[in-house]
Amino acid sequence: MKISKVIAFVASVALLTSCEYQKYNHIGQKDVNETSTYVYGVSRDSLPAQMKQQYTAKPELETRVNAIREKLYSGATSAVAKQ
Repeated sequence: MKISKVIAFVASVALLTSCEYQKYNHIGQKDVNETSTYVYGVSRDSLPAQMKQQYTAKPELETRVNAIREKLYSGATSAVAKQ
């Protein structure tokens, strides 16, 4: 009975200390893309330049995409598979 109490105590201490485990274990890093208008656009609130790229729709790829979805999600109850 004594060993079970020791194991329970050690387990509870381990669980309680894990709550604070990663609290101070981080580093503030400088954003290397901070001045990149390609990534952030003109400002942080605007759309990035890479969002302006629009691709033409290729309807022949739609059948291939649906075939891949069917192969991956067949029998699954996924909203993606039901499209």
